[in-house]
Formats: sequence, structure tokens, C-alpha cells
Amino acid sequence: MGTVILKKAVKREKGYLYYVDAKGNVCMAPMARGKKKAKGKAKVLVKNAVKRKPGYLYYVDAKGNVCMAKMARGGKKKKKKAKKAKKTKAKKAKAKKKKRR
Repeated sequence: MGTVILKKAVKREKGYLYYVDAKGNVCMAPMARGKKKAKGKAKVLVKNAVKRKPGYLYYVDAKGNVCMAKMARGGKKKKKKAKKAKKTKAKKAKAKKKKRR
């Protein structure tokens, strides 16, 4: 999916969430399970691992590599016909009121 930036930057352990923060540091935090809340704070593993670019998503994959992927922007455009249908209904209602008078 993405491009590998750093190979094997982290050795992953079970029960922890690994991520790249806003400053480009690779961090690890204990995961919450079920109704239990996570105990402990995030710990920085690698400082300034990445110089972040806007429009990209940075993550740590299953092998411990730091990767980046281009973010999807935009999505599907909304149809304009739905707006026109509402306007025509309003016009028809006004025309009926005029005919009744």
C-alpha cells in the first residue's frame, strides 16, 4: 500500500500501538482492550524518524517498518439533481395555491 521509509525501525511487542506522531517521532502506547482503559503514557522510541510532508499518511507496519502513503482526498461528488427536485416541488405547491384562489 505505502512506500517504506525506514526498514525495521521498531521491534514490535504484543499489546502496544505503534504510530508516527506529528513531530515525526515513532511512538508506542499501551492499547485499551474491551472496557479497560489503557494504563501508561506513550513512549517515544525513535526521535525525528521522519520529516513529514502534507498530504501523506505515516504509519508503522506489522514488520516494524515506517511507511508513508498518499492520502485519498475528495471522494464521490454529490448529485445536483436532488436540489432541483426540491425547488420544483416548492414551485408546484405555490402554483396550486394560486389556482385555488
